[in-house]
Amino acid sequence: MSRHPSASPKAHPKVALAAAGLLATTLAACSSQPDQAAPAPTVESHAPVGPVPARLARFYGQGMTWSACAPYATSDDARSAFKAQGIECGRLTVPLDYDKPDGQTITIGVLRHRASDPGKKIGSLVVNPGGPGASGMVAAAGLLDQVSKSELGNRFDLVGFDPRGIGASEPQIQCLTGPERDAERADDSETDGSPAGVAKQESEQKDFAAKCAQRTKYGDDMLEHIGTRDVVKDMDVLRSVLGDEKLTYLGYSYGTRIGSTYAEAFPKNVRALVLDGAVDPTQSPEDSLVAQGQGFGGAFNEFTKWCAARQDCALGHDPAAATKQFQDLTRRLIDFPVPVGDGRKLSYEDATTGAIQALYQQNLWEYLNTGLNELKLGRGSTLEKLADIYNERNPDGTYGTTQDAFMAIRCVDDPRVTDPKQILEGQEKYVKAAPFLDDGRQPSSARDACAFWPVPNTSKPHEPNVEGLPKTLTISTTNDPATPYQAGVNLAKALKGSLLTFEGTQHTVFLQGNACVDKVGTAYLIDGTTPPDGTRCKAS
Repeated sequence: MSRHPSASPKAHPKVALAAAGLLATTLAACSSQPDQAAPAPTVESHAPVGPVPARLARFYGQGMTWSACAPYATSDDARSAFKAQGIECGRLTVPLDYDKPDGQTITIGVLRHRASDPGKKIGSLVVNPGGPGASGMVAAAGLLDQVSKSELGNRFDLVGFDPRGIGASEPQIQCLTGPERDAERADDSETDGSPAGVAKQESEQKDFAAKCAQRTKYGDDMLEHIGTRDVVKDMDVLRSVLGDEKLTYLGYSYGTRIGSTYAEAFPKNVRALVLDGAVDPTQSPEDSLVAQGQGFGGAFNEFTKWCAARQDCALGHDPAAATKQFQDLTRRLIDFPVPVGDGRKLSYEDATTGAIQALYQQNLWEYLNTGLNELKLGRGSTLEKLADIYNERNPDGTYGTTQDAFMAIRCVDDPRVTDPKQILEGQEKYVKAAPFLDDGRQPSSARDACAFWPVPNTSKPHEPNVEGLPKTLTISTTNDPATPYQAGVNLAKALKGSLLTFEGTQHTVFLQGNACVDKVGTAYLIDGTTPPDGTRCKAS
């Protein structure tokens, strides 16, 4: 959900994605229901609901065929999540290019669980978990246990959709094969800031961009229309097809960018927006990177305090010395990666990626400490497993497409950064904010894949114009590692909405077991009640 100006590990090229990846995985894991009985396919059709843009009536009024969800699964997470009882899935047809509605069409995967009290149904609660690149279908299925126990499950159909190019939506963004992704993760050449190292990195980034265009169906046309600008148009079509005159939406992490972009494009079509773990819509890629570095730096410091109190702390009992201990353990992997079996080795990139994954939630800190203790003994299986989860690597060596989609969306959502001086300055600020991720090598000015992207960006950071938007609710966590607290303050202000502060160290919180937050969010979604200014909830 956040962005970075460089593909160098000093800026940790994938830290932004872990937010959504962890959230989607966590939500999927929450659903422990047995396999669903396959429902008979049903077709729903009605006239368009709410405002219909010119030339789009056939999309806004299309029928939807709902059936069993198992055939929609494209990953191990999805196969597990889609075993939940009472869910049904379908495909929404939308234009590839909204300026050419009579041209090529694509489809959007949609999952639904119906409200348990149809007589009191308010409408649909549409969910997106972030990324960009994570599956909203998997996230919605994973939220069923929490939602079904609350009034939300009585009053709303719970709906998740896979944004265009992602998961069950067709076509998928495709860039790297499984073996190519393994090789990319094992290659720590991005720590080489020499001219030869920069040239190698940029050649690899250029190759990545070319493969995305070559391997994704519809090529440049698909890449040009993969961004948030087009996703929110799909979401408005979905609103009408679901039969809702106005949208009720829950967005986590990068999903808050989808929410704020929708609010600007369709302010009068909004009923309610809950935005948790906010992306600041005005922040430049470089400023966002630095803010995220501060978030991860703070989360690492909290981890070291927790760890220091343990007898088995891998980083010792002095939190002030923990950063150097972490650096000493991980930096040696650049030259001496650790074998982890099946011909694979734990690289520096994977070790730091595993640490990043674990910093998102306190219940993963135990695994991070275990992984670092293993590393001291020359083993790397736990850190590699954390990195595999983060990267969506399946046991058979295949990968989900989230990483590919993340880069493709980022490259059209944000202005590209190509000035070597600006890249180096961004790196310097980032490692100052998160020194545990400093690899100790010469900084690299290599441009990332977006600098070589075959199509231009279609969005840029700005203050959204949301005249006519009803009251919204932004939830921001004081020690959020990925989307810092101030970003939520800024988003709430930009949307002229309400802010709920959660005092804790984690990324996103609504419908994850905190009674105070859940009460405030549920009241807002059901009857529009916003909390008084200054309302705060604490970790239980």
